Amino acid sequence: MFRIVQRTSSALRCIAKQNIRQPTACAAVGLRYKHGIQESADEFDTRYENYFNRPDIDGWEIRKAMNDLQGEDLVPEPRIIIAAMKACRRVNDYALAVRYLEAVQDKCGNRLKEIWPYIRQEIKPTLDELGILTPEEMGYDKPELALKDVYDM
Repeated sequence: MFRIVQRTSSALRCIAKQNIRQPTACAAVGLRYKHGIQESADEFDTRYENYFNRPDIDGWEIRKAMNDLQGEDLVPEPRIIIAAMKACRRVNDYALAVRYLEAVQDKCGNRLKEIWPYIRQEIKPTLDELGILTPEEMGYDKPELALKDVYDM
């Protein structure tokens, strides 16, 4: 009878060891955080530039790409912004172009005074060619109904 108890306990011990080992294997799989092929910054810029330069692009696809870019932790390069402005002009969506310029300004965050002048300098010839005004040129940088400060009167 002692042998039966010993065999049963050793069988239970083996099953317990197998069950204990499986969660550690699952935990190792859970530590994987990288997936897919990592692309360089130049490849990333080229991919979005080519996407915006497609001749059959429509307004929804432009908005989708702009939204995806806004979700990234970066400020888009001027060549991506130029391609986006040309795509907006192709679909004749002036408002989308201006809103995207505002979104790029917002992406500059705390470094607006450092990054935005460079971007504006790079995209200005394209904006002039397409007839698109910047938000500052339209007065969107100043509130319309703001009251003057009493200390400035």
